[in-house]
Amino acid sequence: MFFPTTSAELKILKWDNPDIILVTGDVYIDSPFIGVSVIGQILAEAGFRVGIIAQPDWQSKADICRLGEPKLFWGITGGCMDSMVANYTAIKKKRLSDDLTAGGINNRRPDRAVVVYANLIRQYFKETKPLILGGVEASLRRISHYDYWSDSIRRSILFDARADILVYGMAEKAILEIARKLQHGRDIKDTKGICYISPAPPPDYIELPSYEEVTGNKKSFIRMFSAFYQNNDPITAQGLFQKHGPRYLVQNPPQPNLTVEELDKIYALNFARDVHPFYQKQGKVKAMETIKFSLTSHRGCYGECNFCSIGLHEGRTVISRSEKSILHEARKLAALPDFKGYILDVGGSTANMYGIECQRKQINGACKNKRCLYPQVCSGLKADHSRQINLLKELRKIKSIKKVFVASGIRYDLLLSDKKHCVGYMQELVQHHVSGQLKVAPEHAAPNTLKLMGKPQAQSLLNFKQIFEKTNRSSGRNQFLTYYFIAAHPGCTEEDMRELKSFAGRELKTNPRQVQIFTPLPSTYSSLMYFTETDPATGRKIFVEKKTGKKQRQKDIVLKKIN
Repeated sequence: MFFPTTSAELKILKWDNPDIILVTGDVYIDSPFIGVSVIGQILAEAGFRVGIIAQPDWQSKADICRLGEPKLFWGITGGCMDSMVANYTAIKKKRLSDDLTAGGINNRRPDRAVVVYANLIRQYFKETKPLILGGVEASLRRISHYDYWSDSIRRSILFDARADILVYGMAEKAILEIARKLQHGRDIKDTKGICYISPAPPPDYIELPSYEEVTGNKKSFIRMFSAFYQNNDPITAQGLFQKHGPRYLVQNPPQPNLTVEELDKIYALNFARDVHPFYQKQGKVKAMETIKFSLTSHRGCYGECNFCSIGLHEGRTVISRSEKSILHEARKLAALPDFKGYILDVGGSTANMYGIECQRKQINGACKNKRCLYPQVCSGLKADHSRQINLLKELRKIKSIKKVFVASGIRYDLLLSDKKHCVGYMQELVQHHVSGQLKVAPEHAAPNTLKLMGKPQAQSLLNFKQIFEKTNRSSGRNQFLTYYFIAAHPGCTEEDMRELKSFAGRELKTNPRQVQIFTPLPSTYSSLMYFTETDPATGRKIFVEKKTGKKQRQKDIVLKKIN
């Protein structure tokens, strides 16, 4: 079900104004893979009238004014990724293409889209309804943060956007609670999972070092980030506040994790699974090639790689959908008129986390000083791949499905820790679910760099490779592993890249092709290292390559362009 995006559609529906208008930096795709569509569907299911304005022209009022003013609030998101990441490469070159723009040309998304859209609304709607920020761009920039593109510490995005509320993380529960409170004229600032600006700090919340202090003191910035990171688990987190000039940013504790039943309900909603007709005429949307016939099996990630934002945004607890829910969605996909018989992916941030989570974490929250997978897989995390094995077998039985691929990538250290099902799971993948190649992301081979990344040491990769190749031979398959690597991560030197190059040739028998230069994403530990040039775990200084040409040189060393 599409939501109206033009005034003509409002007339057809006989709506005067929507209750809620959602503004996004992506083209409007109604899909469970698109956050703004999920939020819209949840609100509509609860009885609210929702309109969507996608990629509005930020230099005129034509688009932002076409649905009028909402009765309850504006919801603003930069889209499925931070707009600066969408617009620029790791070496700050402008990206020419955009998979989430009709026609594929990157000319529809402004830099710092959340701020631009919020100020655009303020320009044309004076004293309007509340502006509520959401999505990954807002979520990762909700406190003072290092911004790679300006090479500076920026204040909370709430201040720059002049918005009323910021909903962080996966916002389904919070946004529905806010909508109902606004509908009945109630205060929304006691809602869990939000940030807001206040003239005074709330009692019993933890005070973070101020914006002014962290701007001038890297040790204070490290202390701020550590306290912020440790207070994001729904079970253990306390409220936070941070002074910005004369005012305070307040972060309420998170919303509880969705239950399995609640997650299943989201994926049962009436998604159109296509680009809205208004935008279809503007050209092809490349993202549809991968998301239309893919399935999300779970949400969250307990991998906690230091360079990744998934754990902070989606959560460090994995919530897995029921098999019934996934199979029901697969049948929906198989019934679509343009379905060719292929499910392109079944997974999440990492495919083989499905159905696996620490029972202690689910009761007591994430451990404060311990990670699930690093430096080794925790004994409390009982790795058991049997649920995913059975799920994949059931998916293959569905009529009209020819092949089901697992393309999300495999966390091989997690698989190796499952002594009972490791070989069986590998056989299942190799025989039925690999399209010639299986993605893995070792990211590096140098021990110190892997440590700073929060990734397993190289021996785990070699053990996994051995099992994969043995399974290929016994199954009569000629399939291979595709490796993803990162250059210029904090702590990584040119010598480390030469070590990686040597390791890849000697042990992996490959010349790497998938190498990306590290991008310091807001509110990640690796970004913290990049800015402070310090390992926050030890306090020791580390080498950080900050010169663009030398970052490219690190990449080129592995790609065999230079020695």
